[in-house]
Amino acid sequence: MAFDPPQQSASRPAHPARVFFDRRELNRLLNLYGRMVAAGEWRDYGIDGLSEAAVFSVFKQHSEAPLYRIEKRPGLARRQGAWAVIGHGGLVLRRGHELERVLRFFDRGRFKVVD
Repeated sequence: MAFDPPQQSASRPAHPARVFFDRRELNRLLNLYGRMVAAGEWRDYGIDGLSEAAVFSVFKQHSEAPLYRIEKRPGLARRQGAWAVIGHGGLVLRRGHELERVLRFFDRGRFKVVD
C-alpha cells in the first residue's frame, strides 16, 4: 500500500514563503549588535522571519518590549524602501532603500558610554 500525500491547491502553497536576511545583512546586523552590547546599550536580540518581513529586534532587558526593530520588507522596496528602524511604540525612526544608510541612525553619537 503506497502513501499518497494530500494534494495541495495550485494557487496556494502549503507554507507561504518567508522573508529573511541574507548572510551579508545578518552579519552587518550582528556587528552592530556586538558594538552596542559592548557599549552597554543592548542586552538581547531576536530574529523573526515572517511572510511579509524579516525583523531583527533588540532589547535592553529580556522581558520587556524591544527598544528597536530593524525590519526588511521587500514589498516596500520600490516605494518607501525595504529597510526601516522602528522605535519603541511603533514609531518609524528611519526608512530607506539601503541597509547601511538606515543603520547610520545608530552612528549619530546617541549611544556614548558615560562613566
